[in-house]
This record gives sequence, structure tokens and C-alpha cells, in this order.
Amino acid sequence: MKSFAGRGDIALQPKKDASMTDAPSAPTDQAAYWNKTGGQAWGDLQDMMDALNRPIEEALVDRAFPGVGKQVLDIGCGAGATTLAMARRLGAEGLSLGVDISAPLIEIASGQAAPGARFVQADAQTYDFGGASFDAAMSRFGVMFFSDFDAAFANIRSGLKPGAELVFACWRSPADNPMAIIPGRAAAPYLPPSPPTDPLAPGRFAFADPERVRGILGRSGWSDVDITRLDAPTPITLDDLVTLSLRMGPVASALREADETTRGKVRDAVTTALEAEAVDGVVPMVAGCWLVTARA
Repeated sequence: MKSFAGRGDIALQPKKDASMTDAPSAPTDQAAYWNKTGGQAWGDLQDMMDALNRPIEEALVDRAFPGVGKQVLDIGCGAGATTLAMARRLGAEGLSLGVDISAPLIEIASGQAAPGARFVQADAQTYDFGGASFDAAMSRFGVMFFSDFDAAFANIRSGLKPGAELVFACWRSPADNPMAIIPGRAAAPYLPPSPPTDPLAPGRFAFADPERVRGILGRSGWSDVDITRLDAPTPITLDDLVTLSLRMGPVASALREADETTRGKVRDAVTTALEAEAVDGVVPMVAGCWLVTARA
């Protein structure tokens, strides 16, 4: 396996005794989703997603930047926006390595690669990063989906130099992000009942409780944990928010088996519910997040 110390091609090897997936309850769910419907949907909506998430990207990269020429690991890089933003800060002599489980998204990211940026399809929970060579690690909404949080964060720490910083953005509670739950409530009368959600299960809001995050990071060997509120204005047009609500997330999952009549009713209901939140065709959304930092 090649070392991360240089800027050549990256080759990662999975740990022999580890799972290759990061799903919550079924080991193949996350890999299957992000390599098929989830990855395809994100790829189709890439420009929208990049624009929507740019305020979080900017806050993350500003906080995680370790200096020109350094090496940064980007966990759950998706289509590569955060990895490329960091690469521009690091310069051509640095390395910004984006890691994601989704082959379709890594393909998109690799097509945009800039000097100092590299991408690899890998599960950060289980892959061998080749020793402690990174000066920092970061993640924008990519760390809440591991099947074993303690193991995942311990593995990420193994790739960082002693004293290197971890910085990630994660969602606070649904109550802090009402636009995430309004579409589901509007669609519910037209869809089969969904099972109760376990708030501790891997998923978008798994890290809503900051004390839980502190516990996970402490058990996996991190120190100097700091968790602060990040309220990022993320305005989005009504049409784009309707599209996003129907293409990704729980409503999209429930619609996969629905007939056209049901799809139409759900679209109408979601549109009506979100129209009530719009001002001149724009929903003035604010992303309610935590910005978490810790030391290896």
C-alpha cells in the first residue's frame, strides 16, 4: 500500500477483519443506498446540494484548515465540494483526500479533481489509512451514519498525527431543522405508516445530543472536545426544496413503491406545506448544526 505522505495515486486497503459497510441495522443498507438510489439522486442534484450547503462548507474548511502544504482527510466527501475547497486552501503541495462509500459520487468528484485533491471509494469506519499521516480530518454531515461510532472514530484517529484536529458539522435536532420534518408530516396521510425511529440509530439526527457526541469521541481516544452551535442561513427556492424533499430522505424512500396517483397527492401536499414557509418563492431556511472539534 502506498503511503499518504506523498501526492501520488492513493491506494487504500480494507482491514481484513472489518465490515465494508456503514449501515445502521442492516450491514448492506448504507452501501446499497449510496451506491444506487441515494448516490444517483445526490449526483442529479449536485449543483443544488453544493449551493445549499456552501455556508456549512465555508465554516468547516475555515475551521479545519491546518496550513498551506498540509494533508487533510475529508470523511464522507460526497461529490467532492468540501475536498476541493480544502485543496484550494492547501495549495498544490498539499493533499486533500476525499473518502466516501458511494462509487457514483466518487466518480463525479474525481472528474472535478484539482491539484492536491484525491478521491477514493472507501468506508472510513474500516479502511486502513496507512498510518498517522494527516494533519487534520473534517466532515460535512458524513459521520452520523456509521454502524459502530466508537470503532469509526477510533479508525479515523489512527490516520491522524498526534495532536491533529478533527472538525465536523452534524445536525442538531429535528426541532432545530423544521424544514426537514414538514415534508414528512405533509406526506404521511398518503403513505403507509412508518415504524418508529430510534433517535440513537445511525442517521441524520444521530448526533443531536452533544453529550452523546462527547461520549463517543472520548471513548474512541479523542481529547479537547468542543461543540458549538452553527446556525447557517441556507435559503432555497420553493421549487428546489420540493424537488429535494421528494428525491432524498424519508419521503423519497417511501415513494419508491408508490403508484403515480399517490406520488401526485404527496407532491401536492408537500408543495402546499412548504408554500406556507416561503417568502416570494424562497424558503428562508437555516441549518441548525453543531460544529464539533477534537484532538487526536
